[in-house]
Amino acid sequence: MKAYVTGSRGMVGSHLVEALSKAGHEVVASFYTPIVPQEEIQANARFVELDVRDHEKMAQFIETERPDAIYHLAAQSFPVRSWEDPYYTMDVNVKGTVGLFEAVKKCREAHPGYDPKIIVITSSAIYGEALLSYDVDQLPDENCALKPLHPYGVSKAAQDLLCFQYFRNFGLKTIRVRLFNCTGPRKTGDITSDFTKRAVLLEKSGDNHLVVGNLTALRAILDVRDLCTALMILEEKGKAGEAYNVCSSHIFRMNHVVECIEAVTGVKYELVQDPKLLRPADERLYAGDCTKIKALGWEERYTYQQTVSDMIDYWRKKLA
Repeated sequence: MKAYVTGSRGMVGSHLVEALSKAGHEVVASFYTPIVPQEEIQANARFVELDVRDHEKMAQFIETERPDAIYHLAAQSFPVRSWEDPYYTMDVNVKGTVGLFEAVKKCREAHPGYDPKIIVITSSAIYGEALLSYDVDQLPDENCALKPLHPYGVSKAAQDLLCFQYFRNFGLKTIRVRLFNCTGPRKTGDITSDFTKRAVLLEKSGDNHLVVGNLTALRAILDVRDLCTALMILEEKGKAGEAYNVCSSHIFRMNHVVECIEAVTGVKYELVQDPKLLRPADERLYAGDCTKIKALGWEERYTYQQTVSDMIDYWRKKLA
């Protein structure tokens, strides 16, 4: 199978390219604003620079390559940045998705036998305010209302709806992946990445004062490698036109992050709470019901402890 990955040099994209290559697929991978250095990606893949907003080049690319499966990961994925530049966020996330779908639609018209699966990572951010009404004994499933609370969430809701619209109107085999918290080696800008990086820097300096924010919130954090398995299962078994939550089933308080790091490093930290890291609207609980994808045979294989250990190893090498 020829697999095409957009956003291939983001954190998730880099791991997906590796997983697809390891599974024996031919992989073509596009990028535009790379985060992960290409030399860190251990895969037999062909990398191409391509801006998903360039609709003409995207159409040419799809016409030339005609991949059997398309994994659309390219996005402006930071909610804070979406407040600062909503225009860019909508341009990449919404217009970029339209451009990809139109390219596939055009190619199918020229080649009637061409009919790829298109797996699109949207986000649990599309649920937004609706998540506040759920609790650990009743987590949001795919029928949860869409009430995004920031431009990023709105852009992902639009992307999600575009998947359904192009499936319904034009028969594109789109699958919507509503991703909750996910982390792993090469991740930056989330609590696990920030804390593991700080722990390694403290290790180098000999200090044991770990700066933290709110450690009382409940979260479920998925390993990126389990996400990649989910995406590949959805390409194989997922139903076109459908949405699937992808989330860890293990919910814990954020102080567990520190406990896992202490177990790996062997250091007992003095915690220093930084008021700047406390968000006024921090959700008490952030997790989803992933019964639907589990019915396809997906299960988590990485414990959070293992994820933390691998991320610490990553930062030790990166900061050496």
